[in-house]
Amino acid sequence: MSQSPAAPSVSNTAPWDQAFLPPAPAWDGASRALLRDASDPWVTDFERDPEHDFSPDYADTRAWFDRLDAASDLIRIEQFGVSPEGRPIYAVIASKDGATFDPSKPVLLAQAGIHPGEIDGKDAGMMLLRDMAFGDKGGLLDRVNLILIPILSVDGHERAGAYSRPNQRGPRIQGWRNTATNQNLNRDYVKLDQVEMQAVRGLVLKYRPDLYVDIHVTDGMDYQYDITYGYNGEDGVWSRSPAIAGWLDARFKPGINAALEAQGHIPGELVFGLDESNPRAGLSDGGLGERFSNGWGSAAHVPAILIENHSLKPYEQRVLGTYVFLEEAMTLLAAHGADLRAAITADRALRPAEIPANFVPEDQPSTTRAFKGITYEMYDSPASGQPVVRWLGQPDPELWSLPFFGSKPSLILQRPVAYWIPAYRSDLIERLKMQGIEMETLTAPRTVALDMLRLEDPKLATRANEGHVQASVTTVSVERRERTWPVGSVRVPTDQPLGDIVVLLLEPQSSESFFAWGMVTEVLSRVEYIEPYAIAPLAEAMLAADPALKAEFEAKLAADPVFAADGNARLEWFYERTPFLDDHYRLYPVAREN
Repeated sequence: MSQSPAAPSVSNTAPWDQAFLPPAPAWDGASRALLRDASDPWVTDFERDPEHDFSPDYADTRAWFDRLDAASDLIRIEQFGVSPEGRPIYAVIASKDGATFDPSKPVLLAQAGIHPGEIDGKDAGMMLLRDMAFGDKGGLLDRVNLILIPILSVDGHERAGAYSRPNQRGPRIQGWRNTATNQNLNRDYVKLDQVEMQAVRGLVLKYRPDLYVDIHVTDGMDYQYDITYGYNGEDGVWSRSPAIAGWLDARFKPGINAALEAQGHIPGELVFGLDESNPRAGLSDGGLGERFSNGWGSAAHVPAILIENHSLKPYEQRVLGTYVFLEEAMTLLAAHGADLRAAITADRALRPAEIPANFVPEDQPSTTRAFKGITYEMYDSPASGQPVVRWLGQPDPELWSLPFFGSKPSLILQRPVAYWIPAYRSDLIERLKMQGIEMETLTAPRTVALDMLRLEDPKLATRANEGHVQASVTTVSVERRERTWPVGSVRVPTDQPLGDIVVLLLEPQSSESFFAWGMVTEVLSRVEYIEPYAIAPLAEAMLAADPALKAEFEAKLAADPVFAADGNARLEWFYERTPFLDDHYRLYPVAREN
């Protein structure tokens, strides 16, 4: 096992190698008793480091887990994917059941390193698994099974260095936020672009975890809380899984908070500051999009917790807080797992007629929140020429009362009976299958009358995002059409547990849809056209033959001088009213069955 490297050298001429982050409040939590001495044969590299500010690389992490696997019957390693650069993506499974889980036991899936610089969960998980195998925590596995993904974005983890995350205090060598293909995996829960996320979805479908914990480290304002976490539907706000959210509110949150506080940590709700230049301006929930783990979990009826440990707290404090969180999560599942499973079953049976989508910040605060702030001052920065916050590192004795701005849907989608996807869009069909969505595949051509959507005002983004040029559409018109769907086409019913995900992916106005991610832009290209020498005489004949059309044209000329002065636009106006116009132009290829 490798030893911790020496701390990076400090140069008098390199200010980025000297301390520039705000000071951290003093901390000496009881959870420090979890640390093992450097002489212990099962000490982790994190614990061996004198500053507890080091996290091992991919190879050393895997070697340590391989040794644990070989030494303990409770531990096994399962590869469930391969990264773009060819590294195995693996999970470490702790169970007393052998190769097959006892279905009566709840399953906790803890995921670390979806953003590899935010790797607290890996080192906390190594300690917890060690203590279950060779310590006093083996009883946790009597009634619960644990799956730990120590490093999800393995390629980003290996793009490591001392200059990866300037806003974060430790570990001193950190991985890179995005993958080898420069993608942010925590934007990919619904569209499933990346092989890493496709692999995770397969693992979830295989083991059906009762609780999914996604471990991150936040940026942003300073505050006293070291472990913050949240989930969609918290406190009854906009949940697609109300029974699950109710269990998390009533059972999970009180237990987790009490356990963290007993060990010297300060748990808090997952919130984000509104204004970096005014810490007291207010808080937001950060959005409820389904592209994130907590949004996806609510829509897929998978209890999903997003942990955001505070970036300015020392690495040791964050890792130990994560350990306490995971241990208590297992304890709560052991005690109340049956109730959570009943909540999951209830939410999977929901079939709402209306589905809220495209969440945006509220215009006005919905409430105020008591908030444990850090003292600060404003100073005039000569670099920026503007006032900048200077955090002073001391808990503010005054409890702040801050306005809280939640999220609200800007679109309500109607749930159809089913969607039909043509066989030639096998790429979209495969993405739905990877989600675990049920569908009927046509084995013979079928003629059926369905609703097709005409995209009235589609727009393409001006820059790329996550490897896509995104698209948007506000208005669609419905056209009833009878057509023959070829072999290989699919009918996707919404009467299934993942029906909400189906609607969000297939309605083009949804910001999480395949269309919104720029995957159906072929319908925005018009193939045929008509020459001016052809349309001009045809237009004149149309005016002569149709008095109503002539009146409409003359009204358009009078009302729109720009149009009246543009000869090509005038001819285009007539062309759009002929049967020569491309019938499939802006016709969305996915049909609705109502």
